[in-house]
Amino acid sequence: MERTSVAAGPTQVPALLGGTPALAEPARVGRPNAVGRARFLERLNGALDRGVLSNGGPLVREFEQRVAELAGVRHAVATCNATAALQLAVRATGLTGEVVVPAFTFPATAHAVSWTGLTPVFCDVDPRTGTLDLGHAESLIGPRTSAILGVHTFGRPHDLDALQQLADGYGLRLLFDAAHALGCTFGGRAIGGFGDAEVFSFHATKFVHAFEGGALVTDDPQLARRAAAMANFGYDEDGRPEHLGTNAKMSEAAAAMGLTSLDHLEEFRAHNRTLHERYTAGLAGLPGVTVLPFDERERNNYQYAVLHIDAAALGLTRDELDVALRADNVITRRYFHPGLHQAAPYRGGPRLPHTESLADRCLVLPTGTATSAADAERIAFAVRRVAGHAAAVAGALRAVPAAA
Repeated sequence: MERTSVAAGPTQVPALLGGTPALAEPARVGRPNAVGRARFLERLNGALDRGVLSNGGPLVREFEQRVAELAGVRHAVATCNATAALQLAVRATGLTGEVVVPAFTFPATAHAVSWTGLTPVFCDVDPRTGTLDLGHAESLIGPRTSAILGVHTFGRPHDLDALQQLADGYGLRLLFDAAHALGCTFGGRAIGGFGDAEVFSFHATKFVHAFEGGALVTDDPQLARRAAAMANFGYDEDGRPEHLGTNAKMSEAAAAMGLTSLDHLEEFRAHNRTLHERYTAGLAGLPGVTVLPFDERERNNYQYAVLHIDAAALGLTRDELDVALRADNVITRRYFHPGLHQAAPYRGGPRLPHTESLADRCLVLPTGTATSAADAERIAFAVRRVAGHAAAVAGALRAVPAAA
């Protein structure tokens, strides 16, 4: 396991104020999990020997089978990325008009709707979990609404029974962006089999990665068949162009990495859980900083270690904490800032207070195999050290624009 080297003898003064950085080398959110290189190269060499590098080779088919099994569904359609899989989900389910989408999500969720010619209607979210607010979602349903596209934010699922009941009550299709939720459960049931279809991401930053990749998973054989055809220029199983399609196929090289990454899934899960436990213990009782918990009754992948920052209690805004931690070689991410309803392509809609509050409060800490348990302890130390000098840190940061 790659480990970030730790600075020797950190002082009690934050690095931003002249102290020793908590980490000697940067720890970053989203560094790829390390996998068995020899096994990956063995799979890749097999593809090269077979002379089959794309167009649904045996590695892609094996990857689809394993993803379907993990998701507890009958069908998986592997794609070149998750955005393409979302677009396929929208097209293959025949959506029209408007789709209700949470505003607190990665841009690809809404972009997939917009790129297929539909209109994303942004919904506010639950202030605790960041998942779609059911009451607000219902208020947005109108005559042009064809679907709800939910997001399992940070791997924490919606109340899926209630959301399915809402969709059924209005005759809507229900899709999920499950980019964060591979290997997670709701009510003991694997994420992947809810709604009409769900989409996983296998981007390099994800829990399980394929360099780049995605998958649409479903129990609907007709939907899976249409999506698979659309991913291959619209060709059906007999080689006839039956649908308006695109080129969204996964390559054999990506599948080789995806399979090798799946081989290590439980190792990644256990490692991330250890990191989350170290963060939770290291930051316990710190005013203004809350580590978002997981529901331990469920299976979780623990990929996202999320802090909720209360600026009034901490004495620093989330953005100020982010800047201060960078001086300590802790490279965090401000997921998801801004809310999509305030992003340039979508501005002009109503205010969404819970989304806006979360977008100003959430900070994600490094996880994955590039971050060791010792690193997590030093990162927690860095947060505490900055918090202990909040007034001086705030003064230094707030003086910079005036001095400029």
